[in-house]
Amino acid sequence: NMSEYNSVQKGSLKLKGVSVASKKKKKKDKERKRLEEQILTSQNEEGTKKVYVDKRTPAQIAFDKLQEKRQMERILKKASKTHKRRVEDFNRHLDALTEHYDIPKVSWTK
Repeated sequence: NMSEYNSVQKGSLKLKGVSVASKKKKKKDKERKRLEEQILTSQNEEGTKKVYVDKRTPAQIAFDKLQEKRQMERILKKASKTHKRRVEDFNRHLDALTEHYDIPKVSWTK
């Protein structure tokens, strides 16, 4: 069973014409160092002033403002009624509906 795998070559893939010494180094380390330096310099600058850059489009800003306005209106509308008043209004609404919407009584004896 294991003898079938004895002839298998292990290790990394060897390419013709490419020497082991010419492997490319990963850019992660250089990028990480550059980002760390950038963060450090930006933190020094932020210490003196805090600037928030809004990356939204004017349409997105307008949409968000309108959403916030509608949310406030909804909250104020709900807060204006007490629970008792809300139940009374709901009962009045149910009374106004036709009998078509009534739940039929089910009797197994008839």
